[in-house]
Amino acid sequence: MGKDLVLKALRHQEVEDVPWVPFAGVHAGKLKSYTAEEVLRDGDKLVESLLEVNKIYMPDGMPILFDLQVEAEILGCELLWAQENPPSVRSHPLAEEKSIPCRCSIPTKESGRIPIILDAMRRTKKAIGDQTALYGLICGPFTLASHLRGTNIFMDMVQDAQYVKELVEFCSEVCIKISEYYIEAGMDVIAVVDPLVSQVSPKHIEAMLSDGFSAVFDYIRSKNVLSCFFVCGNATRQIEAMCKTNPDGVSVDENVNLLKAKEVTDRYDITLGGNIPLTTTMLLGTQQDNMKAVIDILDNISHNNLIISPGCDMPYNTPIENTVAVAQAVKNPEDARKMLENYTAIIDDIEVDIPDYSKLDKVLVELFTLDPEQCAACTYMVNSVKDIYDEIKDIADYKVYKYYIREDIARTRKMGLTNLPTICINGEPKWVSIIPSKEELIAEIKKYAK
Repeated sequence: MGKDLVLKALRHQEVEDVPWVPFAGVHAGKLKSYTAEEVLRDGDKLVESLLEVNKIYMPDGMPILFDLQVEAEILGCELLWAQENPPSVRSHPLAEEKSIPCRCSIPTKESGRIPIILDAMRRTKKAIGDQTALYGLICGPFTLASHLRGTNIFMDMVQDAQYVKELVEFCSEVCIKISEYYIEAGMDVIAVVDPLVSQVSPKHIEAMLSDGFSAVFDYIRSKNVLSCFFVCGNATRQIEAMCKTNPDGVSVDENVNLLKAKEVTDRYDITLGGNIPLTTTMLLGTQQDNMKAVIDILDNISHNNLIISPGCDMPYNTPIENTVAVAQAVKNPEDARKMLENYTAIIDDIEVDIPDYSKLDKVLVELFTLDPEQCAACTYMVNSVKDIYDEIKDIADYKVYKYYIREDIARTRKMGLTNLPTICINGEPKWVSIIPSKEELIAEIKKYAK
């Protein structure tokens, strides 16, 4: 049974097959022709979509909801809703006020969209919970703190570490409370999703974030429930610090070399999940590309302590046939290998022009992102530039590239960039999976000004 595969993998037991966990997110709504907003705000449509995911993609495990803004909305952040993405945070209630929210603001079971989510969890558990491991996803403490404080939190990490630590500890209390509700609703795995962890150094993680994360994972374990730590972006340097917070599993995206990551997670006996590329493979690739991505993982990485998943939340418009191809390759690898015997992947690059930066009138700041509407790390990197634009607009322009647009993919490759998000100044990579402070960014831009 698929559920047993997931639970055994996260308990570090031997499994007969590698489990498959698609992060369908708002893509689940696409299967029933519902928008992202509909599936995230209407419990009936959400459950209907989840059951469709279970039927078509044959998952061993699956999340109920992939929306990192649920807690932020309750705590006072305004959201900007979209039709093909989860909502994004539009306002940060602590942006101008360095304070810690009152404990009385910690969500209850009646807060915000929590009642809809809990009802969907119970109904989905009753329908398929015996055969499929169900994941309850919560927004991690650091990303939640960033939602509340905005990009100022990155300067706070330099100037006021104690404040960041206290804010993260408050957010970990929120995570623990949401975990409690989700566990009561029957979730088999609690996934702490914190994309912004990849944007700070291991030193900062250990100094300001680790205690908050460890408290969450310790609480989940005390309830005899399994846990995962999800991260996006190039978290290669951060994986060991993540392992030290004591989750049962760690899940990474395509920015991370899975083989090297597993060397680290194996030392801590932690299960690794990942990392089929979201855009170049799942969204824009062929069925053969998707099968090959799976077979490459299976043929190059030991199968113990391993779960195969997309790199992160699947794009809304991911072709159904591509995800079916992934499921088939995971469950029938020998058949997939035969189908790929004469297959050669084709790189579909488009001709793009790279500016002659020396002839530009202004400094050009280029932001190479996965998807600033969906990827929190990308959102905050873009916002770090937007927030200072009034101060640099006389000497600099900026452009945002998105790795789900074919031309932008080709541009990223031509620039030689292998990790996202990245900020380039006049063609030179300056911050790779690290969000600079306001002062650092302005100072670096001024160095290039004529």
